[in-house]
Amino acid sequence: MSTDAKGFRSGFVSIVGRPNVGKSTLLNALLGQKIAIASDKPQTTRNRILGIYTREETQILFLDTPGIHKAKGRLNKFMVEQALSTCKNVDAVLFLVEATDQPGGGDDFILDLLSKGKVPVILGINKADLVDKPALLPLIAAYAERLDFAGILPLSGLTGEGVEGLIDLVQGLLPEGPHYYPEDMITDQPERFIVAEMIREQLLKQTHDEVPYGVAVAVERFTEKPNKNLVVIEAVIHVEREAHKSIVIGKKGAKLRAIGQAARYDIERMLGTRVFLELFVRVEKNWTQSNRLLKEFGYE
Repeated sequence: MSTDAKGFRSGFVSIVGRPNVGKSTLLNALLGQKIAIASDKPQTTRNRILGIYTREETQILFLDTPGIHKAKGRLNKFMVEQALSTCKNVDAVLFLVEATDQPGGGDDFILDLLSKGKVPVILGINKADLVDKPALLPLIAAYAERLDFAGILPLSGLTGEGVEGLIDLVQGLLPEGPHYYPEDMITDQPERFIVAEMIREQLLKQTHDEVPYGVAVAVERFTEKPNKNLVVIEAVIHVEREAHKSIVIGKKGAKLRAIGQAARYDIERMLGTRVFLELFVRVEKNWTQSNRLLKEFGYE
């Protein structure tokens, strides 16, 4: 962390919302690079992910969070606690909703929490590219009755609509502060974490609803070979049941190969080098209910 010239602004912004409203896709659009995985399935994001946006006069530290939902199991409770905890000690909150959906009970719960806080809240209406702009007016009015927002913006994580306006709005809410991270750094997460997430993203995309959310990925080997422009990665996919293992592997290993090929493509783009990726599948019965295994897999 360095001391900066007077007038430089920096601070933390938590991105919160119900599951599947597009928080991770928007974060990637803000940074111009993929660091958070996304799928059409709710509860894709499990951990708090820090995205670092830096330009000449500001550094914004965006906290992508799991979707806030009614949690039942230990893993789900961990996810919700991750989201709620980020609303404390931040400089602003971006409350993300969908342009294609009306306010519901989940939104009311989040709004009640935000109304008790003292930080400014921005309402981001994501997926605005999917509706005609006049159709947003009743939605904006409905939310504006609930909270005195610091700003309301139509956004699209997919097309980038509204991203620059969001950056400008956030910058105006931040205090003067230092560079917390180097200018070329876009996340505090280690490469192993992002690699594991990219593999899990392909699992979610390619197994559809056949395999539930009882899947964890652990990178057990990450070896760089600069002389060969190569990184060798070995990762284990943990599932809760033998039946799920068969689905992930597929007939003659076809599904596992497809997952590996798609994940390797994303990993190579992120690392900027060739990647040899080897995947294994292991059964850990009911790991989502085990405190020990939750901690071992990074959910603590």
